Amino acid sequence: MSDNDINPQITVSGGPLIVSGGIPLVRASIKVEDKHSADWEIGAEIDTEEHRKPNGDYWLCRCGESKTKPFCDLTHREIGFDGTPNPPEGTYAERAKAYPGTGVVVHDDRSICEHAGFCAKHRDNVWKMVGRTEDEAVRAEMQSMIHRCPSGALSYRPSEDAEADEPDYPVRIAVVNDSSYWVTGSVPVVVNGETVETRARRTLCRCGHSDIKPLCDGTHEKVGFADR
Repeated sequence: MSDNDINPQITVSGGPLIVSGGIPLVRASIKVEDKHSADWEIGAEIDTEEHRKPNGDYWLCRCGESKTKPFCDLTHREIGFDGTPNPPEGTYAERAKAYPGTGVVVHDDRSICEHAGFCAKHRDNVWKMVGRTEDEAVRAEMQSMIHRCPSGALSYRPSEDAEADEPDYPVRIAVVNDSSYWVTGSVPVVVNGETVETRARRTLCRCGHSDIKPLCDGTHEKVGFADR
């Protein structure tokens, strides 16, 4: 077994995302109920075999214009794609605002939100619910909503000095319909030769227009990005 087989990694190049280590690639979509994001629907695994390079890597489109989405077809070279990284400065802990509740502390980093919508339902939302977490049912529902946040903008922990309570996400890249790449399983992301802060979940831009590349900031919805 080669190092490439046991070291999953995503490298951000000036063009595509270079995916190493045989990371599974799947389709995903958001299940909507009553006009609100309710849950994830994980679809079929995408066959990467014909798109693999001799070393086993495969390339994912970052410019949003590939004719072979989600894979890169080098269109970024034709359109003059500017893939310059511009992620938020500092760490998640430094950027996130804390919202203490009963038996839980919610952390929220608005700078990396991709607006997937799992944080709100009807006239309620996570920020209102944290003030009612003395009710165990409310707390459990709020925690479930936070777990669905793909970017990890929202997280929670039992107390301020505890580790964040993260689900056991699989090592996987989910290609979200007309949206971002949802990367789970603490996959390292390398930018300009340096590994950025590794987190259990994050979303990476694939429309080409995010202001915080390589991360997603929800711009795909504003520009009408589509998989087709």
